[in-house]
Amino acid sequence: MTAQLSTRALIAGYEDRVVLDGLDLDLPGGEFTAIVGPNACGKSTLLRTLARLLKPRSGTVLLDGAAVRDLPTREVARRLAVLPQSPLVPEGVTVAELVARGRQPYQRWWQQWSTSDAEAVREAMALADVDGIADRPVDTLSGGQRQRVWIAMTLAQDTDILLLDEPTTFLDPAHQVEILNLVHRLRSERGRTVVAVLHDLNQAARYADHLVAMRGGAVVAAGPPRTILTVDLVRDVFGLDCLVVPCPASGAPLVVPTWPVTVSPGKDA
Repeated sequence: MTAQLSTRALIAGYEDRVVLDGLDLDLPGGEFTAIVGPNACGKSTLLRTLARLLKPRSGTVLLDGAAVRDLPTREVARRLAVLPQSPLVPEGVTVAELVARGRQPYQRWWQQWSTSDAEAVREAMALADVDGIADRPVDTLSGGQRQRVWIAMTLAQDTDILLLDEPTTFLDPAHQVEILNLVHRLRSERGRTVVAVLHDLNQAARYADHLVAMRGGAVVAAGPPRTILTVDLVRDVFGLDCLVVPCPASGAPLVVPTWPVTVSPGKDA
C-alpha cells in the first residue's frame, strides 16, 4: 500500500485572511504530484497545511483516511517529511550531521543512535549523491548541492510521503533538472509519494504524474498533465495566451507563449 493524502472541506489562512476555502483534494499515493498556479494562489499554504505546519480553521487533512490532527506528532514525522522554502543552513554543520537530523523522530531518551540510524543516513546520502561531500560544512556548498543535502535529510527520515515547497527556486537550470531527476527517481525507484510546489509549468508537466492547478485558493483542475494541461487551462489559471504542443524530447505537454506575448491581468491580484 502507498500512502495517500487528501483534504475535505479544508479552510486555512493567516490571521483574518482566508486562503483556502472549502478545498477537497485527493493526492494519489506512489505518484509525483506537482502543484502549480500563479503567485499567492494558495500553493504553499496548501502544502503547509498538509504538513501540519499550519492549523486549518476547519475541515480535515487525511493521511490514509485518518485525520492528521489526531495522529501523534512522532507518528506523523515517521510517515510524512517536509522540505520548506529556502531552509536556513546551520552554520558549521556538516552534510552528514544535517542529514542525521532526519533520524530525530526515531530517537528516544532510552534509545539514541543505532546501527539502523547510521544505515539510513548512509543510504539517504548515497541516493541524493552527497556521500562524497559528507564531511564538508553545508554553508560552503553550492545551491544545488545544498538542496540535495536537504532532500537527503528528508530521505533519512524514511517516510512514505515527501512534501517539497519550491525545491528548485533560486537554482540555475542545470541544478533544477538535477533536483527534479532525483525527485523522479524517488517516485519511480522507491515508490515514494511526492508532492511538490513548482513554478515552472513545463517542468511540472514533464516530471509529474499528477498535476494540480490552483487559482484563488481553489483547485481548477487535477489529473495527468497530458489530460488537463490545455490552452484554455493556461489562459484561465495564468492569464497567458499560448500553444500547447508535445515536447520533442519527452512527449509531455509543452507550453509555448504566443508571439507577441499576451498576458491578461492576474487572476489572483
